[in-house]
Amino acid sequence: MFREREIKGISGWLISVALLVVLILSIWSLNSAVADLDVIRILGSLLVLILTIGAFFGLTVVNPNEARVVQLFGRYKGSLKGQGFWWINPLTLRRKVSLRIRNFESSKLKVNDHDGNPIEIAAVVVWRVIETAEAIFEVDDYEHFVHVQSEAAVRNLATSYPYDAHVEGQPSLRMSAGEIAHRLREEIQERLAKAGVEVIEARISHLAYAPEIASAMLRRQQASAIIAARQKIVEGAVSMVEMALDQLSAKQIVQLDEERKAAMVSNLLVVLCSDRDAQPVVNTGTLYQ
Repeated sequence: MFREREIKGISGWLISVALLVVLILSIWSLNSAVADLDVIRILGSLLVLILTIGAFFGLTVVNPNEARVVQLFGRYKGSLKGQGFWWINPLTLRRKVSLRIRNFESSKLKVNDHDGNPIEIAAVVVWRVIETAEAIFEVDDYEHFVHVQSEAAVRNLATSYPYDAHVEGQPSLRMSAGEIAHRLREEIQERLAKAGVEVIEARISHLAYAPEIASAMLRRQQASAIIAARQKIVEGAVSMVEMALDQLSAKQIVQLDEERKAAMVSNLLVVLCSDRDAQPVVNTGTLYQ
């Protein structure tokens, strides 16, 4: 694998001044040689003039959070990362690589979750290049590589978890946002490490059931919510009935036989668990009529 080597350039301002001086002198020398019809001086002045003009192509500008990957005749010489105006060998090939933090949002992917339900999922990936040599030489196009591998990781993640948890404590795509984001970032980072890319953050940006089952799954979610709410209501009602019977017995307000206790429990549960307000009935007779 290619490893990044940082190189330093020569100050571009210093070289520019020197090249301008040499350029002026070579032009003056060429004019003088032509006037004197001195063939050797003409050829020498032309050679110096051509080399001076070619040396100007070695000037390069490196912006903040950018780098230049330098190659000389096919060999990697190093990466120029210091911002500023520099001069390096004009025969080298310098490829610009951005080191800035970038966002990528995947398209909406249709996959099956762990339970086999078709869902739509998309993710946002925040990334940057940290190894310029690997980014340039290990893959053909590192930006395209990031996009393809990120979507592959999202697909694999979606098939590893259910959309909704059906067992208490089970991680799911909808409810375990923190765990899912951590797992997604680790998987994308593992895929992109060979391209010199660091994944800063990865989160799901879109999550929904596929349109063909969305309505059925919505009714299922509503039913699950109703069942969960009913369980809480029944638990609360039972504890309130138990507390009422205990306090009536402890304070000896009234003595109830088992049949009256059963009737009282039934009435209280109906009142506490009913969807509608209870309609009171006043007993004007005895307790048993």
